[in-house]
Amino acid sequence: MLLFSTILDIEKSLTKDSFIKLVLEWNQGSPHESNVIKGIKWNGEHNIRYGNEKLWIDIEEYRNKNIIAVRFEKIEEDGAVWDTDYVMNFQDMKMSIRLDRSYLEEALTIDPKFSTPHFITLLIERGYVKKDGLLEVLKKPVSINNDNIQMLADIINGETTYRLPIVYISKTYYDDNPVNVGLLASKLKGAAHVLVQDSNCTNNKLKILCNEKNEYYGAIGIYFPRQAMGRRRYLYRRTTGIDNHLLEKVVQVVIQYSNSQMIETLYTWQGVNNALLRDRLFCQKEERAQAEEERRKALYELLLLKGNLDKTQEKMQQEAIKDAKAEADKILDSFEEDMLKLQEQVEQLSRVNDALTSENYGLRSKINTVDRVPVIFLGDEEEFYAEEIKEMILDALEEALKAATPKTRRYDVLRDILEKNAYKRIRDEREKTIKNMFKDYKTLSGIMRQELKDIGFEITDDGKHYRLTYYGDDRYKTTIAKTGSDWREGKNIAATILKNMM
Repeated sequence: MLLFSTILDIEKSLTKDSFIKLVLEWNQGSPHESNVIKGIKWNGEHNIRYGNEKLWIDIEEYRNKNIIAVRFEKIEEDGAVWDTDYVMNFQDMKMSIRLDRSYLEEALTIDPKFSTPHFITLLIERGYVKKDGLLEVLKKPVSINNDNIQMLADIINGETTYRLPIVYISKTYYDDNPVNVGLLASKLKGAAHVLVQDSNCTNNKLKILCNEKNEYYGAIGIYFPRQAMGRRRYLYRRTTGIDNHLLEKVVQVVIQYSNSQMIETLYTWQGVNNALLRDRLFCQKEERAQAEEERRKALYELLLLKGNLDKTQEKMQQEAIKDAKAEADKILDSFEEDMLKLQEQVEQLSRVNDALTSENYGLRSKINTVDRVPVIFLGDEEEFYAEEIKEMILDALEEALKAATPKTRRYDVLRDILEKNAYKRIRDEREKTIKNMFKDYKTLSGIMRQELKDIGFEITDDGKHYRLTYYGDDRYKTTIAKTGSDWREGKNIAATILKNMM
């Protein structure tokens, strides 16, 4: 199961030796003792393997294409296999980094603790990663202020190019960060750029520069390199502060995008090893053919000369033939050795195929557990409570059904959907609660405060009024007087809440 994949442009200062040294430093400096391979002593080899059957690192050089491929593999006690691959193409100065794990059902979702490999940090700290257009590839966020706001506007307007996705985080209404921006940038190092608004004071200027297409007040935008992908926008819902759920969603979207990118075969460990084996077999076939030809030629010459040779000459000739045969056998033995390697490669590919088959089976099983086809797909709006969006859609369908003529196609389809989707009419219950709560409203009692909080309202003091914010989302808020002036006030408050928030 592919967990992470990216390709980075690398500076020419990274040599083959420095690449291998950095990989070994990454392993030897791992904070996880169980990942460290003991007894590594590197003497400049470009083709070498360290470790044992359950924990090893293999370095292979493919000289024909100026590539060095490295695989680190760890087999857990439960049989799970972790593979980390670094493939460096010194001809194009690009590096592929991939993290893979043998298929497990829980691997279908991104672990909240997931972070891109620490090896990328080493590359960044040593200055080996090239800039992505105007942006440095960093493990920390880039601050957006008046000095560089035009760069952000160009990104939003689609007027600049970049290889990695760009995550733009706007400041909240209270000028705070909606997520832990340092942690997000660290998790996405080498997979995306993280840009953070320095202050929401730049909102108006940015709106003018990008025709109001920008994110603001805590919203997060993800801009993809391919224009066809468009962008993803996630709105901030103020709760108790930093929104970890929002952070995890952004990480998941970026990693899924990175993993979906097609890469050339020679940027994978398996692809490099297959190419190496093919080249070796081709050379061995040529050497074998030449050896066979030399042996046939020697035998033919022996037959021509045998009648005229004395015993001494015959013995010398036989020695020459023996040497030629030995050399040919040596080549043939080498050929057989590569044939065994090829067989091992085939077996390895078969295991990979079995793992992919298992993965596909698991995915198919998940799909097959859903016995109905979705009529529509969710957008980027998050649910404030369980089944909120579904109920809103069914509310709208019920209203449309009331307006439809019985025994028509529209009427039958709408009724069928309502009947098949367990319509609970949750809004009716919430509407009843709101109306009862504000009936004859005089002041906000302790009981009312708790009831409002129970249905998702955040209550703050605003001078002579209270400010009610629905599930911490600043798009949905209203104010109510601390003391009701007449009998109509409670009714008006309830009407505003029901119209704008439910």
